[in-house]
Amino acid sequence: MAAFVTVLIASNLIGPAKISQIEVPLFGILTFGAGVLFFPISFIFGDILTEVYGYAASRRVIWTGFLALAFVSFMAWMIVALPPAPYWQNQDAYEIAFGSAWRVSLAGVIAFAAGEFANSFVLAKMKIMTKGKYLWSRTIGSTFVGEAIDSLLFYPLAFYNSGVIPNDKLILVMVAQFFAKTLVEVLFTPLIYKIITFLKEKENMDYFDANTNFNPFIFK
Repeated sequence: MAAFVTVLIASNLIGPAKISQIEVPLFGILTFGAGVLFFPISFIFGDILTEVYGYAASRRVIWTGFLALAFVSFMAWMIVALPPAPYWQNQDAYEIAFGSAWRVSLAGVIAFAAGEFANSFVLAKMKIMTKGKYLWSRTIGSTFVGEAIDSLLFYPLAFYNSGVIPNDKLILVMVAQFFAKTLVEVLFTPLIYKIITFLKEKENMDYFDANTNFNPFIFK
């Protein structure tokens, strides 16, 4: 839980402050928010939690992350809004780093919750369908669904008619970010296998959500 919340807050607080651009062979120049490199790790933690401890445990962690992210967004907004002392000359830099518009912050919180719950739900259901086999199929498959929902919600909610990203480029950016995030999951699959195997042996637990209530609004 601590690792999940740390990655979630850091990728949303630090990442959006910088837009990066790199040239990739065969693909050309890619422009992206730096947070995209680390945000997918939260989905990896979601996969591990659901696979080992079950959907209910993952649900508690997701809500913890949701509340933590909401608080950090509110705290950043309030501190940026406070009037600076006359001799403090860093207000402009502070606003650039931490002054995400309320629209972007709200979009991030909504997209995160929807994407994470979809990710955990799909993984739990696929685990039952595959009888616990083919771990790679459900970690990648669930992330594919979760990241798709996250991207589909976040970019239109945050940037449509905002002037930050042209509307005619929004779908292109959304698709590029989605594939970049999903690729991170694929690359991390060998490590995910090792962590899940270690935890199942250490905790003596391999939970199957056969009788789980998947209502995301149950807080237990």
